[in-house]
This record gives sequence, C-alpha cells and structure tokens, in this order.
Amino acid sequence: MGLLGIVLSLGLLMYLAYRGINVLILAPLLALLAVLMSGDLPVLATYTQVFMKSLGGYVIIYFPLFLLGAIFGKVMADSGAARTIAEKIVERVGAHRAILAVVLACGVLTYGGVSLFVVAFAIYPIANALFRRADVPKRLLPAAIALGSFTFTMTAFPGTPAIQNAIPMPFFGTNVFAAPILGTLAGLIMLGGGVLWLNRRSAAAHARSEGYGQHERTAADSSLPEDMDLPGFGTAILPVISVIALNALFTYVVIPRMDAAYLADPRYGETTLQSVAGIWAIIVALVASIVLAIALNWHRFTNLTESVNSGTMGSLLPIFNTASEVGYGAVIASLPAFAIIRDAVLGLFPTNPVASLAVAVNVLAGITGSASGGMSIALQALGEQFAAMAREQGISMELMHRVTALSSGGFDALPHNGAVITLLAITGLTHKKSYGDIFVVSVAIPVLATIVVIILGSLGL
Repeated sequence: MGLLGIVLSLGLLMYLAYRGINVLILAPLLALLAVLMSGDLPVLATYTQVFMKSLGGYVIIYFPLFLLGAIFGKVMADSGAARTIAEKIVERVGAHRAILAVVLACGVLTYGGVSLFVVAFAIYPIANALFRRADVPKRLLPAAIALGSFTFTMTAFPGTPAIQNAIPMPFFGTNVFAAPILGTLAGLIMLGGGVLWLNRRSAAAHARSEGYGQHERTAADSSLPEDMDLPGFGTAILPVISVIALNALFTYVVIPRMDAAYLADPRYGETTLQSVAGIWAIIVALVASIVLAIALNWHRFTNLTESVNSGTMGSLLPIFNTASEVGYGAVIASLPAFAIIRDAVLGLFPTNPVASLAVAVNVLAGITGSASGGMSIALQALGEQFAAMAREQGISMELMHRVTALSSGGFDALPHNGAVITLLAITGLTHKKSYGDIFVVSVAIPVLATIVVIILGSLGL
C-alpha cells in the first residue's frame, strides 16, 4: 500500500495541477495522502516536522533570488528597457528573420536575469507584430518565445541567474558557472536545433500558402504606451550586462578572497564559504543591477513604488509553489516505501550516477510540471546519495550540477506546465495549435542536449 500511495499521490499531483488547482493546496494534501496509505505514521507530525520544515528551509535559502529576480524583471519591463532591447535585436536581425529575432530577444533578457513570465509579457506585443509583418504563422510564436525563455538561458549557458541554475549549488558545492564548456555546448544545441526546427516549420507553412492567419487581439497585445519615452539601447542593456559581470566578479574574485572563518560559528549555520558563495554572488549582482536600472531610468517610471511592490508580490507565489513541492518531496522521501523507488533510481545506471540523476530529475519535473519543483524534489530525496556516488567514482561535481540543471528543463515543459499554460494564454492560442512545436523546442531538443552532455561528460570531456 505504501508504494501504491506514492504512485497515486504523484499521479494526482500531476493531474490536479493540470486542472488548475494550486500546488500550495495540492502538495501538503497529497503528501499526507501518501502518509495515510503508508500505514501507522503520524500525520500531523509529518506535516509540521517534515513538510513545513523542508518548505521553510527552501525559502530561507532561495527567497532572495526569487524576490530580487522578480523585482529586476518588473523594473526592466516598466522602464521600457525590455522593449528597447527586444526592438533593437529585431532591428539588427531583420524582420525577415522573425523567429531568430524573437528567440534572441527572449534569450538576452532571460540570460540577464529577467523572469521568463515578465519576458513573455514584454516580448509578445513586439513579436506578434513582427510575425504579422513577416507573414509567419502565429501558431509558431509560443514556441519561439519558449525557446528563448525556457531552454538554453534557463539551464545551459554558464552564469545564468535563473533559479534552475542556482538550486544545485548547495548540493554539489558549485556555482552558476559550473561546467561552462559543456553548458555552452548544450545551449548551442538547443538554440541552433530549435531555430532550425521553427524555420523549417515556417518554410513548410509558406509552401502551403499558410500565412500569419486571422487572430483576435489579446489583453497582452499592448503592455506599454506606444508613445512611451524608451531608453536607448546602451542604457537598456547595461543592467543586463551588470547581472552577468558582477555575478562572475563576485564568484571568482571578490568572495573567494573574503575571510569568512566566522561561517563556522553555529550562529551562521556552521557552513563554509564555498557553500554560500554562489547564492551571495547572485544576490549582490541582482541588487546592484536593480539599483542601476532604477538610476538609469528614474524619470521613466510612472510609479516606481508600484513597480517594486508588484515585483515583490509577484515573487511570493513562485517561491511558495516551489517550496511546497520541496516539502512534498521531503515527505515522500521519508516514507518506508520510498526506499524501493530510491534503489530503483540509483540502480538504473549503477556505474553512471550522472545518467541516473538525469532520469530522476526529468521524471519528477515532468510529474510536477515544474523545472525547479521537480529538481528540488529529486535533490531533496536523492541529492546526497548522488553526490556520494559521484565522489566515489571521481565524477566532477560541476558535471553533476550542469546535468541536474539541464534535466530540469526537459520533461518539465509537458502540457500541464504552468509556464506553457501562461504563454498560450498570453498569445491567445491553444495547445492543439501550438503545443507540438513547443514540445520539440522545449522538451525533445533539450533532452537530446542533455544526453550529449552526459555522453561527453562520461568520456571526461
């Protein structure tokens, strides 16, 4: 019954999340369902001492990243900087390369730390007008935005401040620049493969005389006033560059030279500088870049307080959704029947923990419909075992980090994924019309890129 309870709980989590029920409600209820079906286990103690303790621990570590990332994205959107960057890239790439222009515009913004949800809202009006002018089928637009926002800049390119690239750091003692060569290779596979696929789909549609199509306007078609005083490209891009540059500076130069012996004190968690350096670097980079973006665009904000408050409130649901999934994973991992699942996962590739880790993260990300949630559950339950196996076999912790991040961005983008549903709502399209191409660029090609990295990493490259 215990194993059946876990399977039933996971199945219901996936189905009910797809039906629109919030994870904040689902995660504790379904975790406790698994507890009840496991037999004589204390339900209330499991909720308060396992679920809530794990949820709180996750919030303590990662809340600053969610908060600062959301504020930075809102500031970039409301100042017009995001629009300037998008329009400049479109201008340079050319309207005849509409798909590439949209992908690159999304990629630059997300790699610079702007939330993928903010990017989708900021880019859509520009991308929609560009697709209409170029007579590219609008049904391909969600996939182009997804490719630029959900893939290579989220999990692959080294240095990205995306939360999916930050979560593995405490487990493997790494930083966001882990395995830079393999990460860059994976990112190029996603970028090149995705653009090639979408261009071929566009060409095939053109051959059938299928153009942009007839579509009604959506609420997201105009997010900023057309006559807004937009910043110049240099002003707009500087905060984005600042995030990456300061992140690297503090990761490799400033923080390693700090005298942080005080971290061994129980007041500071009895930890090490290596364990917190990655989080510290991103915090400093985002704070400084938010201040820079505000200073450069001070007169462009109609209500700066509202922008900051909106970004702050916008960070709460994502962090607690993910933290609830972490709590769910901790409960499942505490059940006696989980030992069967753990041994099965660890035994998939007994001589290759990298491949086993990739399968575990992908499956759980697919079940939860969340890259960060699935990854967090997998690492919460099996992170220590995977790290130990890797050390025993002399496998680089940087490779483990990069494969973990890459694997979170594979099956997560199945139809019930919240970002997919939101993107389709923004563009006014349906799963039937657009999900097939989203699947190729956000699931199939990223999984292929992950496999390539695993093979090359196993060869010591």
